[in-house]
Amino acid sequence: MITRDQLQTHLRDLLQTDRFRDYAPNGLQVEGKAEIRRILTAVTASQAAITAAIDWQADALLVHHGYFWKGEAPQVVGLKKRRLAALLAHEMNLFAYHLPLDQHPELGNNAHFAKHFACEAVWQSAEEPLIWHARIAPTTLPDLLAQLEGGLEREPFAVGTAADPLTHIAWCSGAAQDFLQQAADEGAQAFISGEYAERSYHEARETGTVYISCGHHASERAGIRALGEHLAATFGLQQRFFDEENPF
Repeated sequence: MITRDQLQTHLRDLLQTDRFRDYAPNGLQVEGKAEIRRILTAVTASQAAITAAIDWQADALLVHHGYFWKGEAPQVVGLKKRRLAALLAHEMNLFAYHLPLDQHPELGNNAHFAKHFACEAVWQSAEEPLIWHARIAPTTLPDLLAQLEGGLEREPFAVGTAADPLTHIAWCSGAAQDFLQQAADEGAQAFISGEYAERSYHEARETGTVYISCGHHASERAGIRALGEHLAATFGLQQRFFDEENPF
């Protein structure tokens, strides 16, 4: 068992949330029970994740994608009202960590991404640290895609061309398609992310860099799952990961 405040302090220090200027608040977003024994983790605080947490009688829902994003409508109506009403009615704490979870050097989404490949060296871009690079053992594009599909349980797709073998790749989980040009400028032969835009097709072809999309959700399962396992091992909490068949 851990108190809500102790958990928030631990996660703030572990993920170094004060280092990040983010698009949503990191930490406790909805206050619930003061004591926490069970935590359900999920990529997104969807209605399905909330229902799963309630059904499992969790004390907290811990996610990567929470609420209160910059630029969103402030009105508490519709699905936002229904989600918040369910959390409050069951005194369910909602904790959310966005960029801090992407970037943690051991538990983070981008750190876990390196495990899909035979990496000989891994580093972050000096200009944009959200871009991670790796020198890999020489690999063909079909083999690289097969490694991703096996690790993410989702078939990725690629556009653009690059000379085989691939030895320098870059990635950023989630919606990071706009980092393609920067990754190419830094020497990456292929750039991997979750989402894509219409312009990604043209940018990949015109920069001579392969762009690989593997799904926003699929690219960000690993970090929140690892964070839940860390909390269970550290504090003896019960934890469970809730997944959804989200193709996006």
